[in-house]
Amino acid sequence: MSADPQITGVLPQLSGVAEPLYLDAGGHTLFAWLHRPAADRAGSVGMVICKPFGYEAICSHRSLRSFAEASARVGVPTLRLDYLGTGDSADLDPEADQLQIWSQDIVAAVAELQRRTGVAKVCLFGVRLGALLAALAAEKCHAVSSMILIAPIISGRRYLRELRTTRMAAALATGAADGASEKTNSMEVSGFFFSQASLASLAKIDLNAWAAQRVSQMLVIDGSNFPASSSWAEKLATTGVQMTYRALPGMVEMVMTAPQFASVPLAMVEAVRGWLLQYQPASAARPETAGSSRERILAQQPLPIMRLPMSQSAQQNSITERPVSFGPEGQLFGILTLPRAGELRSRAVILLNAGADYHIGASGMSVGLARAWARSGYVVLRMDFAGIGDSGTRPGRPDNEIFPPEAVDDMRFAIDFVRTQHGVRDVTVAGLCSGAYHALRCAVAGLPADRVFMVNPQNYFWNEGMSIYGMQLAELVATPDAQSRRIFSWDRWRRVFTGQVDLRYIFRRYLQRILLRLESSWRDLARKMRIRLREDLGRDLEDIAARGVRMVFVFSRGEPGIELLRMQGGSSVKKLGDRCRVHVIDGADHVFSKLGPRLVLEKILSDELFARVERPDSVGSSSWSAVRRLP
Repeated sequence: MSADPQITGVLPQLSGVAEPLYLDAGGHTLFAWLHRPAADRAGSVGMVICKPFGYEAICSHRSLRSFAEASARVGVPTLRLDYLGTGDSADLDPEADQLQIWSQDIVAAVAELQRRTGVAKVCLFGVRLGALLAALAAEKCHAVSSMILIAPIISGRRYLRELRTTRMAAALATGAADGASEKTNSMEVSGFFFSQASLASLAKIDLNAWAAQRVSQMLVIDGSNFPASSSWAEKLATTGVQMTYRALPGMVEMVMTAPQFASVPLAMVEAVRGWLLQYQPASAARPETAGSSRERILAQQPLPIMRLPMSQSAQQNSITERPVSFGPEGQLFGILTLPRAGELRSRAVILLNAGADYHIGASGMSVGLARAWARSGYVVLRMDFAGIGDSGTRPGRPDNEIFPPEAVDDMRFAIDFVRTQHGVRDVTVAGLCSGAYHALRCAVAGLPADRVFMVNPQNYFWNEGMSIYGMQLAELVATPDAQSRRIFSWDRWRRVFTGQVDLRYIFRRYLQRILLRLESSWRDLARKMRIRLREDLGRDLEDIAARGVRMVFVFSRGEPGIELLRMQGGSSVKKLGDRCRVHVIDGADHVFSKLGPRLVLEKILSDELFARVERPDSVGSSSWSAVRRLP
């Protein structure tokens, strides 16, 4: 199996022409999207989008894509990039100063945008930490003439206090340990790291002392609820910068809301579009002719490729990574990680979206798994369902739909892609949360998968018309530990006695729990009598196992999906033995945002994936196991 097959393809339709690319930034490789305007609208100014840090970057991914599309529509070629060690870019030395490297990455992106589009000047667009990085990069880059900054981080020290508060709140909510490393003095926030060197750099930065030497125009936008940059913008205006300041709604919904609930800040997008038009007048749009379609432009263009070493010390026999499109008209997008050239084993893993997180996965975990498994000989596809991440949206369907009715079709296209393009015979489908649900549906639908990995599923059935905003079945179940905490909670009883809790609501919840347990017993009896019932998880699991598909469930301790599996799967889980394995990990939250539990999860999944020798089925023995958190 070659790691360098000559693949050409078309990527999902955005606005104008959007193409993925890899660019060299001083010896390391960055991934980026270049949004080109229609040929008759291109101007002389381009834009580079500088994303925020960590979880904020995941939440705002769809919005940043919308900003890029809007700027391309008014004639501004726009490049949105992943800094080193983030997104789909190459890995970063954990000891490195991220602020220094990331600001240099922006400078490299500016040069690449100029090289590819011929623009003379560049506007830097930054959100939160990305705005601070844009300011640092502007000092090093003569091509930067203007800036658009959304909720910029002004004081590094204040931002560090904010991060520490966020980390402490998460630790209190989960009962987990603090995210700082005593050995390295690094900081982990929501699964993303700042190195010790980065923390030291942040502590020294204060944009109140920053002079916009080369920047002549600036647009600063604050969230209407947190107008924290107005005085800073006023100060810059006195230095000769042509300043526009706006406080607009949508900030919280863009960067501080989980991706499945996040929304594009339309008022901010319109403000950016209008500001760009002021400085970059675009010619009137002409109807696109059939010969200028995006498909024709990209049909013969080789897709870019990134080479990654087998290890930190080995530079030979590298694995490779490339963007790919598949499905109808190349609507679906993914990143394909390939083993080294000459790999003979034909095995693949397909990693699904967790909620509406794009294809890097929760805390970027899918990237690390894909590269580790490719180094062990696997083809790994990190895919976006239609309407999520960088995939196109189906006509008539919304964006960020985490339980789309066509998800089984998307998985079928993905499996067909790895089987036909790479000769794969053995396929594993894996997902977290809603991705776990879809992995199960893949197996229920009889798609050609050999095993399915399901991490923290919170439901096993979903019907169109249901809403993620309503109370889910998982909310009706609780582990014995959670029930005990509620029963013996003085605050809980105080709220009952003071009328702050609706007793009728509590009664209905417990009644529904009793009915669920009765239903579980009835379903077990029906299976023994060979009576098929609607939405019977136990029967589904037995049917999947009968086709030779291996199932692996992994749960964080206390997840409601565990109790739902017991109730809805009934005795089938125990009956299936090793064909349906269940692991429970202590000390983990829902998305494994802490390093220790995340390493345990990665080891469990890798051990299950690499177990090539068939285990005895051990029918009738318990397949539940508990795994302690790493010290």
